[in-house]
Amino acid sequence: MRELVLSCRRDQAEVWSDALLEAGALSVSVEDADGDTDQEQALFGEPGTEPETLAWQRNRLVALLADGDDPAQLLAALDGLAGPAPAAGDWLLRDVPDADWVRLTQSQFGPIAVGDRIWIVPSWHREDADLPAGGSGDGIIRIELDPGLAFGTGSHPTTHLCLEWLAAHLQGGETVLDYGCGSGILAIAARLLGAGAVRGVDIDEQAVLSTTQNAAVNRVQVQACLPDDLPAGASQIVVANILSNPLKVLAPMLSSRVSSGGWLVLSGVLERQADEVAQAYAPWMTLQVWAARDGWVCLAGHKD
Repeated sequence: MRELVLSCRRDQAEVWSDALLEAGALSVSVEDADGDTDQEQALFGEPGTEPETLAWQRNRLVALLADGDDPAQLLAALDGLAGPAPAAGDWLLRDVPDADWVRLTQSQFGPIAVGDRIWIVPSWHREDADLPAGGSGDGIIRIELDPGLAFGTGSHPTTHLCLEWLAAHLQGGETVLDYGCGSGILAIAARLLGAGAVRGVDIDEQAVLSTTQNAAVNRVQVQACLPDDLPAGASQIVVANILSNPLKVLAPMLSSRVSSGGWLVLSGVLERQADEVAQAYAPWMTLQVWAARDGWVCLAGHKD
């Protein structure tokens, strides 16, 4: 296989990437042409502050070509899109060494320990002898979860915070609602930790499907659905790991979903956003920072 590497400006990056894909490129990535130099620029900010155009002033496009693809045909597809096609000195071809791409990708995702009780284990580490079995007398649980299309591989600090709250507070038998379930990791963890009926809700149909499939892999029952399909009623524990703005908008609904004497647990909130999120829920309950990690917080509150 070969890669077509070419230079472009910020206004060309997106349109050229789309055109290369339409012309037959297997994949296209955008890199900072000044990366690893004094001119390198930060691009990705905090959630909610990302730039509208995900490109730098000077960019390097890397297009992966299938065997037999003619780079001249792909370059011709760029002509007239935000300027002329790259000149001869502005692009090059380079060979891509053969590799076991599946194994290479899997090597990036190893088992993850969360606190003292939870292990998140990709399926390709299922038989690792040095991992705890799960379901043992010491209360350790194992969640089998592969990276996929839905958010939630267990590596993000907010996911860790929510998992640790569940491990510390679940007594057994509680009803749980995981709002914004993504991969279903929090819902599955709650079930494995001894919760009773557990529901997962997400606005993304792919997330609903992923939660259902991941629950089946872990041999637990989680009822996953879209918001419009969520039955009426409250749960003893409601957990939502989203972001601060949607959490504020959802304050009336999420508060109403917590039963009397129950808990609301929120994350996806930066430390500087904690007070404003807590204020959004103040008419219904008092939320406080339960724990913080790497600039993120977990808010929790008990409903009277």
